[in-house]
Amino acid sequence: MPELPEVETVRQGLNEVTLRQEIRGGDVLLSRSIAHPLSAAAFLAGLQRTIITNWYRRGKYLLAELTKLNIPTPHSPHSQAGWLGVHLRMSGQLLWVNQEEPLHKHTRVRLFLAGDRELRFVDQRTFGRMWWVPPLEKPETIITGLKKLGPEPFDAEFSIEYLAKKLQKCQRSIKTILLDQSLVAGVGNIYADEALFVSGIQPATPGSALNVEQIERLRTAIIQVLQVGIETGGTTFSSFLNVQGVNGKYSGVAWVYGRTGKPCRVCGTSIKRLKLTGRSSHFCPNCQAEVSF
Repeated sequence: MPELPEVETVRQGLNEVTLRQEIRGGDVLLSRSIAHPLSAAAFLAGLQRTIITNWYRRGKYLLAELTKLNIPTPHSPHSQAGWLGVHLRMSGQLLWVNQEEPLHKHTRVRLFLAGDRELRFVDQRTFGRMWWVPPLEKPETIITGLKKLGPEPFDAEFSIEYLAKKLQKCQRSIKTILLDQSLVAGVGNIYADEALFVSGIQPATPGSALNVEQIERLRTAIIQVLQVGIETGGTTFSSFLNVQGVNGKYSGVAWVYGRTGKPCRVCGTSIKRLKLTGRSSHFCPNCQAEVSF
């Protein structure tokens, strides 16, 4: 599943190629890819003749602010036209291509923009979703998952004090806790494993067993590995591609994720894998020594 670095990479790419361009139409090839409105025709009608003014990211959600071009006046050249929301889920991709590019068999939605270009939503597993949020509505009233998100990892709200308070009575494994989007938005399986390695914490450790020093290391590690993920354009795991169809490079520098049986980059010990609440966790048994609990 694309996580914060991959979604941020897509956001940055979309802001490079789609801004101030009019959505002239589109085609919905799989109706269940549209979460709102329920009618594909209404979804396309809401987007038609709107202009993308900016793309934002909240957790793993992408949000495009839309305006309509009016008869210009000095004080009001545009009017707000709602939002386009996207969640890539397990396998979703947003690709910026020429309209004559042959359709991938997993293409679900096409949005036609100026200059014979289009934004394609390709999604093999079909879990990804798109929303049109009407004008004057807040995105979280339609995209209700936004209400459940915790702070962004880079925000001041994600402090040592905040994290310590959340963990102090939590008996779940720290790896499972980090996957909870209500704790911190955007962290998933890949970067949770990476942050736990960098902070030297075994993934099965209960959250309540961590001391203040470990919590401080963990918070710093989360921010660090996400920043590296963004700088390297995300990871190639889960068939991730940026908007130009290029793989990310994070997998080449990953500490533990996807490296089962390979030597640890720090100590040479073989990387191990275990299952926690149905998810694989990768760790170094030497660098991430068992915590007494």
